[in-house]
Amino acid sequence: MTSTERSIAAAEAHSAHNYHPLPVVVATAEGAWMTDVEGRRYLDMLAGYSALNFGHGNRRLLDAAKAQLERVTLTSRAFHHDRFAEFCTRLAELCGMELVLPMNTGAEAVETAVKTARKWGSDIKGVPDGRAKIIVADNNFHGRTTTIVSFSTDPEARAGFGPFTPGFESVPYGDLAAMAAALDDTTVAVLLEPIQGEAGVLVPPPGYLAGVRELTRSRNVLFIADEIQSGLGRTGRTFACEHEGVVPDMYVLGKALGGGVVPVSAVVSSREVLGVFAPGEHGSTFGGNPLACAVALEVLAMLRTGELQQQAGELGEHLHSELGLLVGGGAVDAVRGRGLWAGVDINPSRGTGRDVSEQLMERGVLVKDTHGATIRLAPPLVISKEDLDWGLAQLRGVLEA
Repeated sequence: MTSTERSIAAAEAHSAHNYHPLPVVVATAEGAWMTDVEGRRYLDMLAGYSALNFGHGNRRLLDAAKAQLERVTLTSRAFHHDRFAEFCTRLAELCGMELVLPMNTGAEAVETAVKTARKWGSDIKGVPDGRAKIIVADNNFHGRTTTIVSFSTDPEARAGFGPFTPGFESVPYGDLAAMAAALDDTTVAVLLEPIQGEAGVLVPPPGYLAGVRELTRSRNVLFIADEIQSGLGRTGRTFACEHEGVVPDMYVLGKALGGGVVPVSAVVSSREVLGVFAPGEHGSTFGGNPLACAVALEVLAMLRTGELQQQAGELGEHLHSELGLLVGGGAVDAVRGRGLWAGVDINPSRGTGRDVSEQLMERGVLVKDTHGATIRLAPPLVISKEDLDWGLAQLRGVLEA
């Protein structure tokens, strides 16, 4: 039995089977490349679902983490610490907002956004307590907590996990008329992914986000943009909403905010919205801890220059140009996405998304399937054009085999 086989057997014997990973066991990683326990190298074309936008082992992020590890890593929010104010200030500036509420994981940030919207609805809009409604979109993915799966339309995410939390209504993604019809006097927020990642990197029709922004503004409803996967450079802009010139009332951020080093998430909004909380009404022991703030501050420093966003935009144009050539040859039905982010629909005659992912793994490229027929490509923003082209060549090789 190989080292890989032993590791996989041990994992399957002693961990819950809530994931179905590819049969590779990573030991080290640097930049856009990972090496397994057998010494084989793989090009990472998933980047931790955008958590690793800045690559594996980014020296700036590691140095920031190491320096903070020697000082203080946790105080809880019972006390102030000397990295917190700067983190909140810099993140608010990046978002063009006023206040930051830091958490740890993306799901925690979404839960925080839901609580914020309901509290704002009660205290500011005047919706009777317990009657607030939040509009979401079909095929959404915002996390896996009980409340969040309550408004999922994915049967796999819901089956067996009821009873579910009320107060949500789902409408077709990209359908402004359906959105308008769903809004009423009890609606406190619309929660959307500007690009639906887990659904297969679905980009809404042109004008949709701007239309949602206008609808919500006219009806005194908060527009919450879940930019956990799409934000912080992935699409060639700091935020995916920027492609339509839209500024939401609230950003929900995570994944890349911690640079793949530590979990960091946040809700960022105006003083009117986030100002609804009083001490004791919400919190997190680890949210906004010194280590997380130190790493996130370095992430924000890298994003302030705009260089990574520009690289993602330029390489993204190349990526989509090359992927577009695959459509119509019988192996690929469609390609979608923006920047260094793409969903590739595999024709059933060529196999499933899982089949193609496993064949790419054999060629030294790591991607992940979703919803059966689709593979997602989301390489680190620091990937070189040469490495990207090599990865695309492997994809062509698999599809032509």
